[in-house]
Amino acid sequence: MAYAVHHRTAVLDDLEVFYREAGNPRAPAVVLLHGFPTSSHMFRHLIPALSDHYRVIAPDHIGFGQSAMPGLDEFPYTFNALTEITSELLDHLGVDRFAMYVHDYGAPIGWRLALRDPQRVTAIVTQNGNAYTDGFVKPFWEGLFAYARTPGPETEAPVRRALTAEVTRWQYLNGVADPTLVSPDNWVHDQALLDRPGNDEIQLKLFRDYPTNVDLYPAVHQYFRESRVPLLAVWGANDEIFGPDGARAFQRDLPEAEVHLVESGHFALESHFDVITQHIRDFLGRVIS
Repeated sequence: MAYAVHHRTAVLDDLEVFYREAGNPRAPAVVLLHGFPTSSHMFRHLIPALSDHYRVIAPDHIGFGQSAMPGLDEFPYTFNALTEITSELLDHLGVDRFAMYVHDYGAPIGWRLALRDPQRVTAIVTQNGNAYTDGFVKPFWEGLFAYARTPGPETEAPVRRALTAEVTRWQYLNGVADPTLVSPDNWVHDQALLDRPGNDEIQLKLFRDYPTNVDLYPAVHQYFRESRVPLLAVWGANDEIFGPDGARAFQRDLPEAEVHLVESGHFALESHFDVITQHIRDFLGRVIS
């Protein structure tokens, strides 16, 4: 039985944090962590699909979706800061242990949560969420790392393209064999939020902080080796942001990690919802008691 999805807001550190929640509060928790440039909206179908067996929680990161969007002088907009708010939300909701689904930006937030308290994480599903540089597709990332190294007008101009409607649409459609399977509501919704006054500066600040995620990778790999956390990598094989080598790399430190590639792109959940959901249900059903 699928549960109704509730749309809620918690106030943490004087900031409104929006989250979607469904399922029995006593069931094992699954936390869904979205990427750029979207929000918990990307999980609107997955939440009810998992709610029959799990308590599913999907927050919007600060600066995204329906959560607060304070200015740069009010919030630091680093991945550490986004992790802190996520951890506070889980504490607020009484979630002691949880599995997590991470995508794109959600991955470095999830890795930080795991490094803070390895025993808290019961399992990981990563969908185009890297923990290795293997999967970085160079044309997309070269501009971002150049901007992070030397921020300025010349390096900023190329990365600002990532905030345009053209690139937002591309993120949803790149690598998708049948683009008619992907609703245009996705990029229209995301772009409206990106276009809010001041949001561009927020996204640029996070771009500049992104190398801290790569710096964290050795510690994440050690966490994998020591914890042997159950991990499922289900991946859009044609993603031109995080390529399939990023999925295969998990087996380097977690030999028993399960890797499934689907013929899709960065937002594979949009075109391969049924396939990915079945992989997740099978995986969680085996690894979470």
